[in-house]
Amino acid sequence: MTSNVTRRSVLALGAGLGATTMLGETVLAKAPKLGTQPSYFYRFDLGNAEVTVVSDGPLPLGPPKGTFIGVPDDAVKKMLSDNFLSPENVVLEQNSPIVNTGDKLILFDTGMGTSKAFGPTTGRQQKSMKEAGIKPEDIDAVVFSHAHIDHIGGVVGEDGKVLFPNAQYYIAQSDFDFWTDESKIGGPLKDFVLHARKNLLPIRDRLVFYKDGQEFLPGVQAIAAPGHTIGHTIFVVTSNGKSFAFLGDLTHHPILLLEKPRMQFSYDTDPAQAAETRVKLLDMIATQKIPVMAYHYAWPGVGHIAKTGEGFHYYPEAMDLYR
Repeated sequence: MTSNVTRRSVLALGAGLGATTMLGETVLAKAPKLGTQPSYFYRFDLGNAEVTVVSDGPLPLGPPKGTFIGVPDDAVKKMLSDNFLSPENVVLEQNSPIVNTGDKLILFDTGMGTSKAFGPTTGRQQKSMKEAGIKPEDIDAVVFSHAHIDHIGGVVGEDGKVLFPNAQYYIAQSDFDFWTDESKIGGPLKDFVLHARKNLLPIRDRLVFYKDGQEFLPGVQAIAAPGHTIGHTIFVVTSNGKSFAFLGDLTHHPILLLEKPRMQFSYDTDPAQAAETRVKLLDMIATQKIPVMAYHYAWPGVGHIAKTGEGFHYYPEAMDLYR
């Protein structure tokens, strides 16, 4: 059996599917474009806990050249286009889990906040929380994976007031010290340091410094993942025998930094160390089959990581809207 599909036949089929015939006349359906999207939150269960993922909005990095390094530019572009992604604009998401343990409401990372350093689509976290029915004053703990601008930016609002007034805050001391260091304002890290000081200094008296391996909140264990920043940390969150790993910035991209995990990323403080850390921890996560919650992967960033020949592969988990 052969098939001869032409452009004309496809158009004819489309016209037939898009029309209703009444009394011999073709009536085309007419409706205004809605131009809206659903709310930017997603919930799933974790043992006895409930996890709500809220978005701070897409973060476009622009062309990959100069950002993803150690692999020829043409090869990077081919990796993107082969996966139906734009080879000219790498777009990351910003997915923050809020874990309700029953006793505490724990938020991981706070997005870009008021900064528009990466364009106008960021800074949505507070709106996403409102859509999810979560009040900022109900957050008991805010956990930072590190002190980069897109992770600590949403602590204070436009008026400088702290947005989570009843929370305790958690970060690695090495990252706090590095990114709030006033002496760095005169160098290339100026914008990152100013933003960190703006958001972290107002809560200095409520900061707790976690340690590598420490369960510093019930069911939340810190695992040092240095390289992206000096104190960058990922977290294993556990409830009633179920776990996921919140990856922070262990890997920014589900294709580029997984298929070739030793590719370097220009925003890393120590790109070589970051690559070694990435391989080591991704290997652990894949071997132990720990589900992941990825800050920068396509919304909502929930899935699994498996080993491949020279790297890893990300399998996004289907969203369950019938829970």
